[in-house]
This record gives sequence, structure tokens and C-alpha cells, in this order.
Amino acid sequence: MAGVDGCRGGWLVVTAQTSPTDGLALGEAVVLADFSAVLALTSACAAVAVDIPIGLSADGRRRADFEARRRVGPRRSSVFPAPARTILDGADYETANARSKALHGRGVQRQTFNILPKIREADLSMTPILQARIVESHPEVCFWALRGEVHLQHAKRRREGEAERLTLLESVYDGSIRGLRPPRGAARDDLYDACVLAWTAARLAAGTAVHLPAEAERDERGLRMEIVY
Repeated sequence: MAGVDGCRGGWLVVTAQTSPTDGLALGEAVVLADFSAVLALTSACAAVAVDIPIGLSADGRRRADFEARRRVGPRRSSVFPAPARTILDGADYETANARSKALHGRGVQRQTFNILPKIREADLSMTPILQARIVESHPEVCFWALRGEVHLQHAKRRREGEAERLTLLESVYDGSIRGLRPPRGAARDDLYDACVLAWTAARLAAGTAVHLPAEAERDERGLRMEIVY
């Protein structure tokens, strides 16, 4: 299994396997420059959970995003709306924002635009067949689920938020992960996000993951528009 999170250096990949004793055992944590390298590294993984939109609607509205925001409550602002496919090739924020307003009556969030290159990269690589084992997920939704569907109290970059998330991760990984350090190009919050995504990948492999919505919408390329936790 693997969890994949975008980071400063590209893509942070954390692998994990079922422990012979209890819980999950961490594998490696590496930063890769491009999504094709992610696909190559995880080609033997039974399941992969990625924090990036997969499947883009024509107008930027996806039921998955609405349902995910509803679940995380106070952390809803962390679930950025996926961009409309019509602005995917926007070269700069002003152009993309103007196009979104003209076509759909609303602008595009700056945070969404900032990850547009990674969204394009994943979109070029993903296929409906790959979605059988590679799914879109979201760390805040995963942590909410790991906490028993209870909202987290602190933002992930605050010291209290790091401690809160580390405690949750220690409950599912065998042994302590307190000594784990993020590789060059990634931050500690990226590392914790990738770890909880790997936990979701294990749930997907075991057939216990939840899909939002239960009946996925599909985009014009046939990709499922869903968030899995």
C-alpha cells in the first residue's frame, strides 16, 4: 500500500504493509519529482491513495468535494474545490480566474490554482483502469475517520495539530513512528498526511474504505470523481 501527498519537492510517497503482529508497518518515505515516477514506484502496490483531484467536472462542481467538506466540519477549508476541466491549462491565475468567472459564474480559489500543475500531471497519467487501485483521498477526511468520525481540534501545522495527528497515526502503525523524519523536499505535515493516506490505501485493499459519494460521478474521460477514506 502507499499514500501519496504533494510536497515542495514534488510527490511524497509513503509505503506500508500489513504487520504480522498488529496494525501497519511503515516502509519507505521518498520524494519523487514527477507523477510518472510515483506510478512506477507503486506499480506493485495493491492500493494507493493520493491527495490530488482525480476526475474533473466540466463546471468545477463535484459531489465528492461537497460531501468531504461536510464531514470534516471545522476543517472544511482544507478541502479545496477541484478545478473545472475548462481551466486546467490556465497559464496564470488571472487568466484562469477570468475564464472560470466567464464560463461558470465564479472564480477559482488561489489554493486550487497553486496545485494546478500537479492536477494536470495526475490527470495526464490517470485512467479508469488505474482507478481500480489508485484513488483520490484527502488527509483531513482520513484523520477524521481515524479519530472515529470526530472532528480534529487543531490545524495540522500547529504544534498541537502535529501532536494530535501523530497520536492517531501511532494507533494504527505497529511500533512508534515518532522517530520518522520527512525526507528532503517534504515537511512534517506532508509526512503525516502521506502516512494517513497509506492507512486509507490499506482500507481500500481490505475492502473497508468508504467512497464519497457512494455512487461516483464520472467525468468526460470516464474517471470516477470521488474521495475515498
